[in-house]
Amino acid sequence: MKELSLNILDIAQNSITAEADLVEITLNETETELELSIKDNGYGMSPEFLASVHDPFSTTRTTRKVGLGIPLLKLAAEQTGGHIELTSVQRSVDPENCGTEIKAFFRKDHLDFTPIGDIVSTVTTLIQGFPEVDYVFTHRICEAGSEKLVALDTREMRIILGDDVPLSDPMVLMWVRQTLEEQYAG
Repeated sequence: MKELSLNILDIAQNSITAEADLVEITLNETETELELSIKDNGYGMSPEFLASVHDPFSTTRTTRKVGLGIPLLKLAAEQTGGHIELTSVQRSVDPENCGTEIKAFFRKDHLDFTPIGDIVSTVTTLIQGFPEVDYVFTHRICEAGSEKLVALDTREMRIILGDDVPLSDPMVLMWVRQTLEEQYAG
């Protein structure tokens, strides 16, 4: 994929398919490194499936026999000298602490580093497409001796909006986009 934001969109959609109602997307960025984490509270993966997810021919999808999300993310990280870590707890084993977390580590100063891309559109698209899911988005940027935090938590938005206004409302989505863009610009 040409942008990491597209990998994030793909993996977050996998979380939603796994019945997650909370998806946490975290980016920690310095001048030379990027750590990406996508964590969900979905039904998790069995140890056997977890061991095979790096194989592109291992997928739970019924519409096609290939699953490229994790293998492509792994390739993007490894091309920069980074790696991925994947953990998962099945709901049947621990219903209170189930879910999956994937962490990817990148060297930003490497020639093959894939740019983050349009992360604002990725977050907005997830909210629009799956408004019943809660998202916690955090992007911490530590560069040139300063720190910037870009954050959005749909659980807080729901408290303010109440039950009458869905997160997929066009005015809410416009606010989400503008809020994230302002945080990045500021």
